[in-house]
Amino acid sequence: MIAPNRLNALRAFEASARHQSFAGAAQELNVTPAAVGQLVRTLEQWLGTPLFHRGSTGKVRLVMTETAERALPDIRAGFERLMIGVEKMREQSPNGLLTVTVSPAFAAKWLLPRIERFHATWPDTDVRLDTQLKAVDFLADRVDIGVRYGAGTWPGLTAVKLMEEEIYPVCSPRLASGAAAMTQPCDLLKHTLIHDMSMDASAGFTTWDNWLGSCGVSGAATQRGMKINNSAAVLQAAIEGQGIALARSVMARDDIASGRLIRLFPDIQVMSPLSYFVVYRTECADQVRVKAFRDWLIQEAQAVTGEK
Repeated sequence: MIAPNRLNALRAFEASARHQSFAGAAQELNVTPAAVGQLVRTLEQWLGTPLFHRGSTGKVRLVMTETAERALPDIRAGFERLMIGVEKMREQSPNGLLTVTVSPAFAAKWLLPRIERFHATWPDTDVRLDTQLKAVDFLADRVDIGVRYGAGTWPGLTAVKLMEEEIYPVCSPRLASGAAAMTQPCDLLKHTLIHDMSMDASAGFTTWDNWLGSCGVSGAATQRGMKINNSAAVLQAAIEGQGIALARSVMARDDIASGRLIRLFPDIQVMSPLSYFVVYRTECADQVRVKAFRDWLIQEAQAVTGEK
């Protein structure tokens, strides 16, 4: 059996190897870099072998020894199994913290206006929202469940389709009733186009070129205009009358229903090849809190879309 202090040292080693620095490991473990370094040195003394190459003090990244590289996968797997075991002991209780990862825009435009209904049903479950733009490591960052936008495949995660999405242009009521009439899609080019850059690197994300091309408008200069890397901010710019945004229906639905935005050319339907998915680690699918939040998300999506 491994003593608790050596278990802490192994955890410090695994985190240091993953972050390639004592500082990164310290931030994750909520201790100082010096404490992490001391734990690693203690482990090296116990094992009788170095785990990291000690180079010049100016080196930013830690480099593992061959011995450490061979051992790391088994140590990491052991911690994963340990965390799964702890989660299984907690899984039958609705009490406690549920960490949910979503994009900042999805949180602002869809989740937060509805989250109170989850709290009302599960008052003993505290929800912590992680709204990082970068993809998170569910295991390392202790994330329970999330919503991702894409084609539906993320290694190591179960993905359940939540909502499909339509793409269409929107603008403020003032702009829609302005002097520059918009009776056909090519008329949009007379206005400032607002570009959503939040998914710019994702294959299949619908751009102004894609949308106009589907309407038979090709060869147009669509690259100019306002570029924003947050879908909620894109819609806010349109609400403020800054131009015409290419909206994602899931994000824009509430603004259209309230009259803050006007959907243009409602007879033209362009579906996105990307969708929203509820995602979670497969081994956590039976946890009460994960199941409850997954089922609630699906119920909310069905209420919005009218689908069963």
